[in-house]
Amino acid sequence: MPRVRSLDSARATCEHYHPGLGKALEETDLVEREAPGGPVIELFREHGGPALLVPPGFGGRGAGLVDAVRVLRAVGSYSPSLAAAATMHHFTAAMLFSLDDRDGGLTAAQRALLRGIVPGRKLMASGWAEGRTRQNVLTPAVSARPVDGGYLLNGSKKPCSLSRSMDLLTASVAVPDAGGRPELAIALVPADTPGITVHPFWSNGALAAAESDEVRLTNVFVPGDLVIRTTAGDPDRLSELQSTGFVWFELLISAGYAGAAAALVQRVLDGGRGAVTDRAALAVRAESAHLLLEGVARAVGDGDLAGEEAVAAALMARYAAQDTLCGAADLALELLGGMDFIRSPEGALLAASVRPLAFHPPSRTSTAEPLVDYLGGNPLALA
Repeated sequence: MPRVRSLDSARATCEHYHPGLGKALEETDLVEREAPGGPVIELFREHGGPALLVPPGFGGRGAGLVDAVRVLRAVGSYSPSLAAAATMHHFTAAMLFSLDDRDGGLTAAQRALLRGIVPGRKLMASGWAEGRTRQNVLTPAVSARPVDGGYLLNGSKKPCSLSRSMDLLTASVAVPDAGGRPELAIALVPADTPGITVHPFWSNGALAAAESDEVRLTNVFVPGDLVIRTTAGDPDRLSELQSTGFVWFELLISAGYAGAAAALVQRVLDGGRGAVTDRAALAVRAESAHLLLEGVARAVGDGDLAGEEAVAAALMARYAAQDTLCGAADLALELLGGMDFIRSPEGALLAASVRPLAFHPPSRTSTAEPLVDYLGGNPLALA
C-alpha cells in the first residue's frame, strides 16, 4: 500500500521525542479524539510533550526547529486539535527560554518557575494577541497596573488554547519603563492564581479538543519578579524576541495543519481513490507545503536566515502553505468521493481542520504592504 514517506519520517521523529504518543492517540477514534473534552492534551502531557523545546539545562529535550516542525506535522496528522494546542505551549517555550541566553536574562524566580515545567509536565498557555483582529501576536492583550510588590492584571484572551489544562499562563502586558513609557513585558501567571476564570467560547467542531475557550483575568496579582522585561536594558532584546516568536509560531502552527492534510492524503492513497495522476497531483500539493516549511526551518536552524529575513521567509512560507494545503484538502475530499463523505465524518473533519490556518495572526491582509515594502528593499515593519 502506498505510503506518505515523509509523514512516516515525521512520525518517527515524534516517536523519538515522545515514545508511545502516536500509538496512544490512535487508540481513540479520530472523531472522539477531536471532540470537546477529548483525551489528546492529557496524552500529550503524559508522553513528555511539554519538554520538546525546553533546553536540556532546564530538563527538556532541546529539539531544534527542523525536528520541531516534523513533530508538529506528525501530531497534526494524529490530532489537528492537539497540534494547535501544542503549538501555543511550544511557541511560548521557544520565546521564554531564548531570553535566558542573553545578559540580563531570566531572574532566579523566573528560572525556578520554568525549571518546574518538565518534571511537573506543566503546560503553558499563550495569553498573547492571537484572536485579536489586526494585532501583532506580541501586542499586549492584558493591562497591568503597578501595585505594591507587583502588578494587577485585567483583560481576557479568546480564544486561548489549553485554557482548561494550562498550568501557567504567559501574558503579554504593557508596564511603565523608567521614564514612564509603556514597555512590552511578559507576565508568568500560575493558572491557579485567584482571579483567573475560564468561560466557553469555541463553538466550531473543528479543533474542538484544543480547549480554545476564553480566559479572563480580573485583578490577578502577579509578583514583580515574575514579570519579564523584554528590553532589560538591551535594545536588541525585544527585536530578537519578536523575531523568535514570529518564526517559531508561523512554522509550527503551519506544520500542524500540514499534518492534517497529510493524513487526508494517506486516506486517499489507502483507498486508491481517483486516477494515479490525481493521486500524484494531490501528493505534490501536500508535500510541497511540507518541504517549504521544513526548508525555511532548516535555513533558520543553520543560521542562513536570521532577524527580519527569517521572519519574512516564515511568513511567506506560511501563506504559500496555507493556499496549497487548502487546495490539497479540497482535492482529497473530491477523490475520497461522496459515499466516503456520507458514511464517514473523518475526511470532512480533517479537511475542515486545515482551514483555520488562514485565521492565525498575522493575517495576509495585514502583512501585504510590509512584505511588498520588504521585497523592495525596505525594513520589514510589522504593525
